[in-house]
Amino acid sequence: MTRSLRAALGILLSVGLLYWTLRNERWTDIWATLRDSDLPLWAVATIVSQLIFPLRALRWRVILHPLAPNVPLGALWRATAIGMMVNNVLPARAGELARAYAIGRYDPQVPFTAALGSLAVDRTFDAAVLVMLLALAALDPAFGTATALGDRTIGAVVATSTLLVVAAFTVLAVGAFAPARVVALGSGMVRTLRPAWEPRVRLLITNVTNGLGVLRDPARFASVFAWTLAHWLTNAAAFWLGFKALGLEVPMSAALLVQGVIAIGVSIPSSPGFFGVFEIAGKTALVLYGVAETDAVSWALGFHILSFIPITLIGAWYFIRLGMSMGAVREASGGT
Repeated sequence: MTRSLRAALGILLSVGLLYWTLRNERWTDIWATLRDSDLPLWAVATIVSQLIFPLRALRWRVILHPLAPNVPLGALWRATAIGMMVNNVLPARAGELARAYAIGRYDPQVPFTAALGSLAVDRTFDAAVLVMLLALAALDPAFGTATALGDRTIGAVVATSTLLVVAAFTVLAVGAFAPARVVALGSGMVRTLRPAWEPRVRLLITNVTNGLGVLRDPARFASVFAWTLAHWLTNAAAFWLGFKALGLEVPMSAALLVQGVIAIGVSIPSSPGFFGVFEIAGKTALVLYGVAETDAVSWALGFHILSFIPITLIGAWYFIRLGMSMGAVREASGGT
């Protein structure tokens, strides 16, 4: 599937989901709900929502340490902001490629492919902690695991997600603890099929496995887990403040469940900024707690827009200052 086709399908999906989410709502009701909410508390929620990005940079520094121990934190923060901005304005999670490219521009000791390997670790830790927090929310007496989420129960979603996380960690662990075997296997297969590609593929696999080095260090593994937990608890706190701004009467654990459901939703390829996917996932999760649909949609739209704008503007500023172009990013990634 070509990049253009993936983008078009993602945009169509987002438009369809936005229509489905808003089909029974009136914009005047949504506007009235937001207008009458606690605006200062919304401002606090917005500020807290932006704190997760420096936390991501701090975690990334730990992940990259075995490969590049002296990467400046400022460079990691700027590359993270650039990646989030690109995810917000371009489809197909192009921000991951932009983030890996940007850190290499800021610090040449980090090869593009090694940065991609480190981001695989980054995202796998995200998934593990999100599943853990989703399970904790589902165990809250205020919420039962038999509650339906679409055509599946929350318990089934947690179980399936756990299996996927375990599988992802297993794959990464093989690359981290047996890199020579992985390189030999991958380059051997390519040598058989396309001998001319073997040197390039060998270098690619070597760099990717180098980016997994943090998994071999128990202390750094624990540090990455701690930063990931801090990141998602901060994000949940921002959600909770948004709930309170609208006066939603839900347990604190609802923030953990809502962010888990949204994270599952935005893993589906969609339009830039995950519009449509974010709204329907947030609405679906909040309605499980008895929140009125208009209130749920109002929170999802309000929080999404307010958290979207600051990091997009910051990332755009760094993108321009660095003199980046998406053409250069695509070239570095082999045109993917």
